[in-house]
Amino acid sequence: MNHSSTQIHPTAVIEDGAELDYGVVVGPYAIIGKSVKIAKGSQVHGHALVTGKTTIGEDNIIFSYASVGNIPQDLKYKNEDTELIIGNRNRIREFTTLQTGTVQGGGVTRIGSDNLLMNYVHVAHDCTIGDQNILANGTQLAGHVTIYNKVTLGGLSAVHQYVHVGDMAMLAAGAVTVKDIPPYCTAEGGRAVLRGLNMEGLRRRNVTTEARNALKAAYKVFFYHGHPTIEESISSLADLLHFPEVQNFADFIKSSKRGVAHPQNIHREPSFEG
Repeated sequence: MNHSSTQIHPTAVIEDGAELDYGVVVGPYAIIGKSVKIAKGSQVHGHALVTGKTTIGEDNIIFSYASVGNIPQDLKYKNEDTELIIGNRNRIREFTTLQTGTVQGGGVTRIGSDNLLMNYVHVAHDCTIGDQNILANGTQLAGHVTIYNKVTLGGLSAVHQYVHVGDMAMLAAGAVTVKDIPPYCTAEGGRAVLRGLNMEGLRRRNVTTEARNALKAAYKVFFYHGHPTIEESISSLADLLHFPEVQNFADFIKSSKRGVAHPQNIHREPSFEG
């Protein structure tokens, strides 16, 4: 650790073995554990805890009272050498809890780059979070959850173990999902149901009008046309699969192991529900 290139408050506790790169700032009463690595330009605000085998990239900000890298809340965990890996430019707000992985889940909890994790967010063991996601206040992720990219999870929402949430999807405030949420969709409710496509999010991300219209058609095919299998649904979309968004949508549904959430007002769920 090169103290001359870092700014460490005299009340902070930096355990021997911690590696802090150039320009790292550590605030008052923060604690940095011995197996922590923090890349250049990142900040750890006062009273935050960064512990465990945790690797943090560049230009992150960890706000006060966050707990980053603590052991999993999993009774199977027996002090194995698991880790937490965080990318660049994330904002990890107050009282957020991010935990290391478990051997059973691959050993790594992984968070990408350019994410905003608001107050009281919980990311459990073995989760994978992509890039440019927003997890609003009080969002709770159980173990082994996968959040893709550019996803918005509303305040006090919860995601069940092993659930996947696809690109640009949106989960409403207070929603609980036990099924996968397909890309580009919005979902809400105590057992979340789909409410259509995230059209405003698609516009903000500069998805073309043509691609948005193709996604509308794909949504109707999968959830309203009554095809008995995924393969038949995909086959009927052959003329639209040249749109990357439609291909992504179809691939996500085809690969789902838990089954995907559905609109509430369909008369029957397709047999590929899972």
